[in-house]
Amino acid sequence: MSRDRYPARKPLGDARRLMLAAARPLATREPLRAEDALGRVTAEAVHARASVPHYHGAAMDGIAVRAEDTAGATDAHPVDLEHGTPDRVARPFAWVDTGNALPAWANAVVMIERVFTGGAASAASDAGGPRTVSGREARVVHVRAAAPPWQHVRLVGEDVVAGEPLLPRGHRIRPWDVGALLAAGVEEVAVRPRPVVAILPTGDELIEPGEPRRPGRIVEFNSRMIAAFVEEWGGAAVRLPPVRDDLDAIRARVDRALDDADVVCVIAGSSAGQRDFSALALGELGELLVQGIEVMPGKPAIVVAVAAERGARASVALGIPGYPVSAAVVCRELLEPLVAHLLGAATADRPTVRAVVPRRVPSRLGQEELVRVALGEVGERLVASPLARGAGAITTMARADGFLRIPRAVEVLSAGDEVEVELLRPLAEVLGTIVVAGSHDPVLGVLEDALRSTHARCKLATRSIGGVAGLVALGRDEAHVAAIGAFDALPDAEGLLAGRPVVVVHLVARELGLVVAPGNPLGLTSLADLARDDVRGVPEPTRGSVRLVAHEAVPHRRGGVERKLRGEQEHEELTPMAVAAAVQSGLADAAVGLASAAAALGLGFVPLAREDYDLVLRADFAASDMGRALVATVRGEAFRAAVARLAGYDASRSGEERTLRSRGPRGDAPS
Repeated sequence: MSRDRYPARKPLGDARRLMLAAARPLATREPLRAEDALGRVTAEAVHARASVPHYHGAAMDGIAVRAEDTAGATDAHPVDLEHGTPDRVARPFAWVDTGNALPAWANAVVMIERVFTGGAASAASDAGGPRTVSGREARVVHVRAAAPPWQHVRLVGEDVVAGEPLLPRGHRIRPWDVGALLAAGVEEVAVRPRPVVAILPTGDELIEPGEPRRPGRIVEFNSRMIAAFVEEWGGAAVRLPPVRDDLDAIRARVDRALDDADVVCVIAGSSAGQRDFSALALGELGELLVQGIEVMPGKPAIVVAVAAERGARASVALGIPGYPVSAAVVCRELLEPLVAHLLGAATADRPTVRAVVPRRVPSRLGQEELVRVALGEVGERLVASPLARGAGAITTMARADGFLRIPRAVEVLSAGDEVEVELLRPLAEVLGTIVVAGSHDPVLGVLEDALRSTHARCKLATRSIGGVAGLVALGRDEAHVAAIGAFDALPDAEGLLAGRPVVVVHLVARELGLVVAPGNPLGLTSLADLARDDVRGVPEPTRGSVRLVAHEAVPHRRGGVERKLRGEQEHEELTPMAVAAAVQSGLADAAVGLASAAAALGLGFVPLAREDYDLVLRADFAASDMGRALVATVRGEAFRAAVARLAGYDASRSGEERTLRSRGPRGDAPS
């Protein structure tokens, strides 16, 4: 009989509900100066202590008057007003600027543009027409329209009256709230204390950032990431020193943390494996509410209600998966609402957008899945391109624009399906994304950096799918730009574009060859050497120029590119840097790759070929502001200078426009 590794597994919504029911909201409050309260949550309703404004004030530059003194004023019959006060003149006025207090006798303001010089008797005969006041030297002015009572006057309490509600309980204080508090005479506000979240990493393999990296040792960054989440959400994070994989040691450290924090998070060991001691230690604290949530990534999460008889400060403890993306998802889906609950505040809204998926996205029935996606506005629609889905691929979180949430009952999304995406970055940044699909090259990162130096809202989202597939994506309205090498061209290239007009811009010439270990210990000199028996594990290169070169060398591996016809689903391929990393790590003795990738990792390189690497832009995108900015960057000196510092590139012709190439009748690539 098989053992269920997650006997207390729950759907995500049920896990969140059980957790919040077990958590005790913080009952205490602390006074805080209003000007220091940004981001804090109010512990009670806040009422204004003074009216805003607290006096009748001018809302315009002009003159303060008594409204009744202007009665009957018209263009034909202006009314004279004299500078002074009611006890000295019959129809008084006083000069006022915006914000000035009105004289006690005044009840209206006439804006300066409606105040004229000269007496009423001479106004009708002015040959040049009425003259508005240009200075404040005039002692007599006239008006040509009656002013109703309280015209252009900010009345006492117009904004808020003393004693009226200003901010509700559970409100997160924003910058303008700070201004409103001080304006209304509230100099001190009662706020909820920040929930203290203790974060305990576990594992024998952990090392601190900066320590020497050896195989089997992992830099401990999860606790830093979780602490950053907690601080962003309004909590106070306490990172504890890592604990080795020892049940007694974990027990002892968790016991102490329960008395010092409102929530205890234990990282790793939350599954049901032989050395998952965190799960055992947490299970002894009280009621095991959840062990395993039906979500990917993030499944091996734990929620425990701490037994009341322990008398601990914390009422809830969480087991956070060790894989970083799983940890991020569990924090977002469980820890964030828990911190908000303890604060008595609502969880922040997550803005969403509608987008289409460019390719089929399979999922697993019975598990909700959060897929990281890169977004870009192509034509009239947003395109959501899935990123790598591994739970350990933390860099995909840094590159992701949003999460595509696939429900538990959905097994697959089809290409072209419209979906809802939860944004992870502001929409303005998403709309500044240039989607580049095709043959990947590290020089694209150089291009993005040069572009952002002058256009900060722009970024490149690259899909490494090979140049031919990049043209297909361009023809399907799934990308703004296709990146292609000379070997990528095919007879039906224009057909792959589905008739879409394009602009082709030369980016760089790049050097292809053999990436080898430093010093080339095997003495490799040609493609034929890859077939030698003593050359291990040549990794499959990318699906573009590099792969074609490799297939010419190893005929029995041919066929990948030619099957790349319209309608076939594209898949992310190994980038040139990943291919070089295979050699660096010892996975392979050699691989066909780029000189720049070899140099970046300190490897040897045997040059074999040189090819042009070009950008194919949709014509409508090339004519847009972002398209023009991209092309101008390619032609700019900053980009060329940056490329000149790298190995294996020639940027002397960067920015030249050219026609889309075709392969010869025998399939020969152009030189």
